[in-house]
Amino acid sequence: MPVIVRIMPERRSSRTAADRPVIVLAYDGLCTFEFGCAVEVFGLPRPEMGPDWYRFAVAGLESGPMRATGGVHVLADGGLELLEGAGTVIVPGWRGIDAPVPDDLRAALRAAHADGARILSLCSGAFVLAAAGLLDGHDATTHWRYAEALVRRHPALHFVPDVLYVDAGSVLTAAGSAAGLDLCLHLVRRDRGAEVANRIARRLVLPAHRQGGQAQYVERPVPRLRAPASRLAPLLDRVRTALDQEWTVARLAADAALSPRALHRRFREATGLSPGAWLVAERVERARELLETSRLPIPAVAAACGFGSPEALRHHFRTRLGASPAAYRTAFPEAAYP
Repeated sequence: MPVIVRIMPERRSSRTAADRPVIVLAYDGLCTFEFGCAVEVFGLPRPEMGPDWYRFAVAGLESGPMRATGGVHVLADGGLELLEGAGTVIVPGWRGIDAPVPDDLRAALRAAHADGARILSLCSGAFVLAAAGLLDGHDATTHWRYAEALVRRHPALHFVPDVLYVDAGSVLTAAGSAAGLDLCLHLVRRDRGAEVANRIARRLVLPAHRQGGQAQYVERPVPRLRAPASRLAPLLDRVRTALDQEWTVARLAADAALSPRALHRRFREATGLSPGAWLVAERVERARELLETSRLPIPAVAAACGFGSPEALRHHFRTRLGASPAAYRTAFPEAAYP
C-alpha cells in the first residue's frame, strides 16, 4: 500500500515556524511551475483568511532578473539574507540534477534549518537539500526519474519510493512538480487545520488530499477507460458518505453493476488502487479529518470511519502515516479543541 506521508516528531521550535515568513528560492534557470506552486499557496494575498496568513518573500540566489523556464524573468525581494528568521524555506526544483549547488546556498539552508525553519523541496529541489546535508538520515523522495541518481549520490538518506511527498518534521520533500501542490497543501493543513487547507484546495480546484503514490504516474500506456468505468464515480461518492458501513467487494461490485473481477480492473484504472486499498485510504483520510477537527475519542473515530476496532484504526493509520492517531492529534490542538 502506498505511503503518502510519514510524519516524524517535530523539533520544538517548529511549532512557531508557521508564524514566521515563507521564503521561496529563485535562481537563474528557475523551474517556473514549481515556483508557481509555492506562490499560489503561500504568496497570494488572502484577506479572507485573516491577518495571520503567511508572510511571503522571494530570495534570489543571483542579483538582477533571473531567467525562468518559458521566457519569464523574476525579480527577487532580496538575497539569501532573507532566509534568516524564515519559518519555511521552499526550494522549487533545481536547474539540473547535475548542476552544482553553491556553497553559500548550502550554508544558508543549514543555518535556516538550525534556526527552526522547515525546509521544503519540490521535485528536483531534493538534490539541493541533499547537497546541504539536510536529508542525511531522513526519509525523502523526489521525482521517479531522478530517484536512482539521488540515492547513488546521497546514500545517507532513506529514499521512499511510490509517494507524493514525505513529511519528516522539519524537512519535507515532494515527488514531482504537481506533487509540490500536495505538499504545500499538506503544510497548510499542518499549520492551519483541515478546514483552511480544504478551502485553499477548493480555490485551486484540487482534491485536498490525493490518494495513491507516484507509481500511478510512472511512464506506461494510458489505460483506455470504457463506459462501465463511469459507474465508479457515483459509487465512490456513496462510499465516502457511508464509510462507517461494511463495504465488501461483493457489495461494491453489486452497487456498480460489475463483476468482482471487472470491479478490480476499473478501480485500478480509475484510482491506481485495489478496492480494498482505496477503501482503507479513504477511511484513514476521514480519520485524519476527524482527529484534526473534532473532539471524538479514538474509539468513536474508528467507528465513524468503518474500522472494526481502535486497534485496526491504529494499525492502518500508523502504516500509512507513520504515527498513531493520538500522536497525530497532538499536532492539531487548536483545530481539534477550539
